[in-house]
Amino acid sequence: MSSLFLTHCQIASEHSPAVTLAHVLVENGCITAIGPDLVKPEQAREIDARGRILMPAMFDAHVHFREPGFEAKENIASGAQAAINGGVTGVVMMPNTSPALDNPAAIRTVLDAGRQTPITVLTSGCITKGRHGKELAAIDGMRNLGVKMLTDDGDSVDDPAVLYRAMLYTKDMGMFYASHCEVPSLAGPRALTEGPTAFRLGIKGSPPCAEEIIIDRDIRIAHAAGAHIHIQHVSSALGMETIRWWKERGDVKVTAEVAPHHLMFSEDDIGDFDTNYKMNPPLRTKRDNALLLEGLKQGVFDLIATDHAPHTAFEKSQDFVSAPNGITGLETALISLYHYYVRSNEFGWDLVVKRYSAEPRRFMGLDAVSIAVGQPAEFLLFDPDGSTTFTKDYMRSRSQNTPFIDKTLHGSIDLVVKDGIVLLER
Repeated sequence: MSSLFLTHCQIASEHSPAVTLAHVLVENGCITAIGPDLVKPEQAREIDARGRILMPAMFDAHVHFREPGFEAKENIASGAQAAINGGVTGVVMMPNTSPALDNPAAIRTVLDAGRQTPITVLTSGCITKGRHGKELAAIDGMRNLGVKMLTDDGDSVDDPAVLYRAMLYTKDMGMFYASHCEVPSLAGPRALTEGPTAFRLGIKGSPPCAEEIIIDRDIRIAHAAGAHIHIQHVSSALGMETIRWWKERGDVKVTAEVAPHHLMFSEDDIGDFDTNYKMNPPLRTKRDNALLLEGLKQGVFDLIATDHAPHTAFEKSQDFVSAPNGITGLETALISLYHYYVRSNEFGWDLVVKRYSAEPRRFMGLDAVSIAVGQPAEFLLFDPDGSTTFTKDYMRSRSQNTPFIDKTLHGSIDLVVKDGIVLLER
């Protein structure tokens, strides 16, 4: 393992919007010295980081790597490469695979595959058998393999009694429930939000209350059970306000995530049936975008998570209602957050590091990584003066169902390091 000497870095931290200018020395996989006057050791490889931002690598707590069962869309190996391409060195997989990840044997298989990649691959497990919402999954066996998050992501648990029993059972196990909030009978085809775009396109829309009802219901169940609940991919401003209300009460542990696409895009971007803007929950209004952004800045959201959801080009080429929900996000998240928000001073690098690196790791019971002496060398180098065009050749995911395909954004990820090993260098 070679030593690295990065010079003239602008070091970003979760603790301050200001960056610190310094040289950084990496030896044997750890950061061993930081300072403005360091001298390069003879054996170290020097990297001139002048004008670039050095920050902890990102961690995405909501990804779909599709293995087993849907490897044409993505597998664990390709998903890991997509993560690295986006500056992400740790992920949490969702269990809506085929077969579903609802037992220890399935969990062991995907964790073994994850260990063959250069990044940290964790997985959630189903809360009910087969994600059918009827019987509890083999929860204790999955816990023994390190599973912390339980979810039937892609579906909510329709029967509140089943969910209540699960929360009572798991609350003292160091596990928590992550809720995909949706009333299926209200959500309809789930193609887009109810409103003017749905009317113009002639498609039945999904009202925000289909999401908001379950946000409140599931937090109430967690409150009754004394359990931790996590609310996934919030798209509705009123849903966010429900989460804020419960957090301010202070008598239930509730965390929540927001996806970059629910900050950046609205129903207005769908155009004429562009399926790259079709997801679940659907894109809402520009007002929702603005209020969710304020909620992120105010700390209502604990995490940024992409809900990386790859689909093949054939699937996404179907008509808007028939095409599957979801967009990829691992490779575009960090650059798009810079392009839309950091570059315009809407928020600083500290928010990005806190909500997309440090807090997601803590959320999963891991130590946050930082640019500090004694810390493992797990970081990325970002060029704010660079640019990135998201062509199919650039992308490492097996699928490219993203609104950013063939678009150019400001910023580039030039270096990704984990445990002192260079995983990507441009």
